[in-house]
Amino acid sequence: MGAEVILTKDNFETEVINSDIPVIIDYWAEWCVPCKMIGPVLAEISEEYKGKLKVAKVNVDEAGELASEYNIISIPTLMVFNKGEAVKQQVGAVSRDVIEGLFKDLI
Repeated sequence: MGAEVILTKDNFETEVINSDIPVIIDYWAEWCVPCKMIGPVLAEISEEYKGKLKVAKVNVDEAGELASEYNIISIPTLMVFNKGEAVKQQVGAVSRDVIEGLFKDLI
């Protein structure tokens, strides 16, 4: 496992909204097979871009209110926040190139 941050309603503002670097959030669940496919890629990205990008995870079964707040209806959903704003979103299991394309221009 990389250096991903596990998000809850208690730390969301600190870790995401107030982050001084871009944050990519992985909305996922334990039972979601496509989520498990992109998990290792996000762990690699977390290590590779340490200090430039924060990788965070929201387990929709444990923190459903965070998923509802951002209208997450399908998982996996990746959402990129920059300067406290949601700027990009990608639904479904996608390649590393697509994931990197979500944040490359922000770092």
